[in-house]
Amino acid sequence: MAVLVCVLAVLPATWLRLSTDSAVVRGGVEAAPSAPVAVVFGAGLWDGEPSPYLAHRLDTAIDLYRHGKARALLVTGDNGRRGYDEPGAMRGYLTERGVPGSRIVADYAGFDTWDSCTRARRIFGVHRALLVSQDFHVRRAAALCRAAGIDAYGVPVREPRDVTWYAGGLREVPGAAKAALEAAFTPDPHFLGPREPGVRRALAGPHRTGPAGGGPGD
Repeated sequence: MAVLVCVLAVLPATWLRLSTDSAVVRGGVEAAPSAPVAVVFGAGLWDGEPSPYLAHRLDTAIDLYRHGKARALLVTGDNGRRGYDEPGAMRGYLTERGVPGSRIVADYAGFDTWDSCTRARRIFGVHRALLVSQDFHVRRAAALCRAAGIDAYGVPVREPRDVTWYAGGLREVPGAAKAALEAAFTPDPHFLGPREPGVRRALAGPHRTGPAGGGPGD
């Protein structure tokens, strides 16, 4: 029985690795394919500001924008309680570093990875995207976004192999099992709501990048 339990626990993680092998970018930002949108997943706030892991995701998204790999950034996270606004903090971080506000779209109901993926497709009309997250999470994000109908490619954010990284990796064990069920049954997100034109508007018009990440016309 113990062996069976171990096998069942490993199966979802094996599915994730095999199903996303071609969907994870190797070689960093410069090796990433082009896509209209880069989706940045929330990773918590510290005193109202992006946590270090979230800041690293946003830095990678800035690099993707500046290299012309993505023309718009969709920041998705938790704004489910008063005084906690992940997408707002993410937007502020990006604009402070030169990304034009017109190129940033916020999803305030990205309560988990599946919600972020299915809302990106169903609410914001995303069909092809780069996904920005730490390397231990980006495979799950890629699998779920593809299950949601997005041609998705994960851009891993590398981190030191410290206690935080190993804790994040450990969370992916039950996360993989949850992802397998979500990919199989594609449930509605916690909050669906009407379609929003933010991504379409962000992609409209000329796109120019420069040392500050923006330029005339943005």
